[in-house]
Amino acid sequence: MLVARGARLVQADHIAHELMQPGQAVYEEVVRHFGRAILNPDGSVNRPKLAEAAFSPDPTGATRIGELNAIVHPAVIGREDEWMEAEGRRDPHGIAIVEAALILEAGAADRFDRLIVVTCSEDQRVQRFAQRLKIDVEAARREVVRRMAAQFPDSVKIRRADFVIDNSGSLDNTEAQVDKTYATLKQEAEQKPA
Repeated sequence: MLVARGARLVQADHIAHELMQPGQAVYEEVVRHFGRAILNPDGSVNRPKLAEAAFSPDPTGATRIGELNAIVHPAVIGREDEWMEAEGRRDPHGIAIVEAALILEAGAADRFDRLIVVTCSEDQRVQRFAQRLKIDVEAARREVVRRMAAQFPDSVKIRRADFVIDNSGSLDNTEAQVDKTYATLKQEAEQKPA
């Protein structure tokens, strides 16, 4: 919705996917740490297998998500920074948005002028995840719970946010929140020195 209003967007997940392609340094490091069992026959990373290796607790209850994040986050943040610098040169008064689930968890929030948190209920997350991946609701619930365990709770994210968009209501309601947020961002961007 923000892009439709004129903002530019880069998605951390897409950057991470690019960095985990065979031949990339991040790919090599992930395979070194997690083994070849996370690979598809063609050598590409099997994301569900990697997620299982990273999120599944060992007998002590510890997971390896921190290990994975320590490999991937710095490289993703580096690419985001390059993109933001290029966008700033292209349009000094533009709005550049980095979409990422783990901005706070990665300690990266201070890199941004503003933080927008989009939220909805856990049941809505589960339903939307199930629909998007075309999986049953219980499988979606397990995955959402597992992923959310690696993130700060919404209450923490909301306290740190400059803007909160509650995506649990109607599409019209969400659009109205986006309009208000975008108008503020645009006004702030136009007031910044070039």
